[in-house]
Amino acid sequence: MAKKDKFTVEDDELLAALGVEVESKKKPSYTALEERVIAGFEEIQKFVEEQNRLPLHGEENDIFERLYAVRLEKIKENQELLDLLKDLDYQNILSGEVKNLVEVPDDLNDEELLNLLGVEEEENSITNLKHVKTRAEKKAAEEFANRTICEDFEKFKPLFEKTKKEIENGFRETIRFRKDAGFTKTIIKEKLFVIIRGQMAYIAQKGEIFKAQNGEEDARLRVIYDNGTENDLLQRSLIRAMYKDETSRFVTSSGLGPLFSDELESDDLESGTIYVLRSNSKNPEIIKNREIYHKIGVTGNDINKRIQNAKNDPTFLMADVEVIATYKLANIKRHKLENLIQSFFKNAKLDINIKDRFGKPVNPKEWFLVPLFVIDEVVEKIKEGTISDYYYDVNSASLKSY
Repeated sequence: MAKKDKFTVEDDELLAALGVEVESKKKPSYTALEERVIAGFEEIQKFVEEQNRLPLHGEENDIFERLYAVRLEKIKENQELLDLLKDLDYQNILSGEVKNLVEVPDDLNDEELLNLLGVEEEENSITNLKHVKTRAEKKAAEEFANRTICEDFEKFKPLFEKTKKEIENGFRETIRFRKDAGFTKTIIKEKLFVIIRGQMAYIAQKGEIFKAQNGEEDARLRVIYDNGTENDLLQRSLIRAMYKDETSRFVTSSGLGPLFSDELESDDLESGTIYVLRSNSKNPEIIKNREIYHKIGVTGNDINKRIQNAKNDPTFLMADVEVIATYKLANIKRHKLENLIQSFFKNAKLDINIKDRFGKPVNPKEWFLVPLFVIDEVVEKIKEGTISDYYYDVNSASLKSY
C-alpha cells in the first residue's frame, strides 16, 4: 500500500484508536528569491551525491564544480541563507562534514550494482531498437569526440581565464540550453562561449551557412575547448550534443552596459546611489591609511540619514564618516551592482576587527584599500560597459587590462 506522508493508512488508524492526533505538516511557502537559493543549493546537493565530496575551486575542475564552490562560499557567508537551508541540508554540506552517502557492499552482483547506481538494464531483444543510435547520432558523436591539440591555444587561453573570472564575479551568467527552442531556433555565432559536458568551449570561427541534406541550414565551426583541444564540427552536431547534455549551458555576453549616469533624464527612474565614505576613526591603522581606506556601497535611501548613527555602528568602524563621492543610479538592480563592485575590489578588502558597543568583535564589510581616483575610474568603466575588460592590481593600486 502506498504511503501517505509519514504514516501508512494502518498507522493512522492505529494512532486514532489510541487517541493520538496526527498533525499534517504544512508545506512552507517561500519567496521567489528563496526558491532560487534552494534550487541552487539542490544543485550542490546533487553534485555531492554524485561525487561524495564538496565542490572545489581549481583550474583542474570543471566550470560547474567551481561555480558550485563559489555559490557554497556565498551561502556560508550569509546567516539568513544558512537559516533557510539548514533543515534541507541532510548531507551536512553547510558544516563541511559531508556524510558518506553510499556504502556499497562487497558481495553485490552486477545486476544489484546497476540497480544501486540507478541504471536500468536494457532489454535484450532483437526487435527492441530504442537504445540503438541512428547513423546521424553516431556521426555527430564521433565528430564531437574527434578533437586535436589546439596549436595556437595561447591565443585563446586568456579569453577562457577572463570569462571564468567574469562568471565568478557576476559580470557574466550561464543559462540553460533551451530544449523547447528546437534546433532551428538555437543561435550559434562566433565568439560565443558554451559549457558542454563540464567543459567550456569557444566558437572561434563559423563558416558559410549551407543547406544540409534535410534542407535545414548548417555551418562548419572551429570550436576551442578550455583544456587546450579543438575540433572542426558542424553547427548542428554541436547543438545536438548540447541537446543531449542535461548540464549544457550558454554563457552570456560580458559588460554591464550604460547602467547609470551622473545626471538623470526626465523619464529616468532613480534607483539609488553609489556612495564612497571615509572614516574618522581614531584607530591608528585607519589613521595611517585614512586617504585610501574607503567604504563602497549602494543604497536606495538618503545616505546622510544612513550614516547619522555611524559612531555606534560597527559597519562604519564605530566612528563618524564623511561622504566623499556619490554616483546616482537609474533603472538598475542595486544589489547586483553592489555585488559586482565589491567583487571587483575583493582582493583589496580591509581585514579588520572592530568591537561593537557590547564588546563583541565584528568584521565590517564593504571597506577597501582603494584610492578615490581608482573608484572614479571603475565607475566610468561601468558606465562605458567595459569594466569586465579590467581588474584591480593591488600592488600598483591601478586598473590593469586583461
